[in-house]
Amino acid sequence: MKRLKFTDLLITIMIGVVFGILMKFWDDLYTVVKPILPVARQLIYGMWFMVGPFAYLLIRNPGTALIASIAGASLSAFAGHGIEVLIYGFVQGLAAELLFAAFRYKRFSMAVAGLAGVASCLGSFTLDLFYGYAALETWALIVKYGLRAISAFIFTGIFAVLIVRALEATGVTSLIRPVDKKEYTMLDR
Repeated sequence: MKRLKFTDLLITIMIGVVFGILMKFWDDLYTVVKPILPVARQLIYGMWFMVGPFAYLLIRNPGTALIASIAGASLSAFAGHGIEVLIYGFVQGLAAELLFAAFRYKRFSMAVAGLAGVASCLGSFTLDLFYGYAALETWALIVKYGLRAISAFIFTGIFAVLIVRALEATGVTSLIRPVDKKEYTMLDR
């Protein structure tokens, strides 16, 4: 198992910071969409689960999903969303990290990345129950969190993988890790 180098750690934290900024704008979009599409807006919720899996797909070292998620949540907490957001970042990053660990950090496919997003969604759901945010009837919970899980899979499994593939195709990622045919094939599993 590879260890995080200092440059990996810096890049991972920067990914978290960039996503922390993106999440602020996404929060504004989510607020605008709320009155227009009160239930369907859950389909754009997956952005909040994307940072950890994206960082792992890019860096491919154990710990990156957790660190990036905490970094993104830290920026959000610092911007005024409170310590609660930091707890969510930790739980969501840990859930994604555990999923990647279950595959022994050797799978980088859309399916595995998507499942990491769904795992983050489940971690978030657990906290929502704890904080009382999920005090809904059973059918409403199934609809709300079912749509969030779908969104999590789309954002982390499809969008994150496609963005990483695009970065790899440009050669930009060769600065952090070499890209060869074998790695492209691993993404297609």
